[in-house]
Amino acid sequence: MFIKVRRDTIIILTLAFLLIVSGRVMSYMAFAESPATDQGIPISGVMIKGNNLVPTDSIRANIYASGLRPGSYINGSTLITDKRELPLNEAISNAQQFATLTTIPGTRLTPIVAADVKVDSTTGSVTVTVVEDWSQVQVNTTSSTTSSYTTG
Repeated sequence: MFIKVRRDTIIILTLAFLLIVSGRVMSYMAFAESPATDQGIPISGVMIKGNNLVPTDSIRANIYASGLRPGSYINGSTLITDKRELPLNEAISNAQQFATLTTIPGTRLTPIVAADVKVDSTTGSVTVTVVEDWSQVQVNTTSSTTSSYTTG
């Protein structure tokens, strides 16, 4: 009924438990540490919401083209990229314009009519909410090709 456990086994299990718990505490503390650097707050990522058919990678590539990409920094109200510095408001308006120019891959269809870009300057996260309106998209429905079949 009773399990006999030696003192050595109890000490080893206790040390293993303490190592696991201290490792978890250290990883949580490292995660909670402020991401601020000397250059400013780094852009941590871009989250896309509201898209149905336009792939998030296409939207994300256009947002990256505006300067809001990993590797860029927010220092106050200035966005610092590897090539230039520009006001954060200008980068946000550029990102909104670039998001509306996103096409469905392989086509010229641009169903995104509006985009709302929000940048959290304390964490560096960028949230893009897009609105797709298919009533505004012009799709060529007439076909100019004729097919002829020959039998023989």
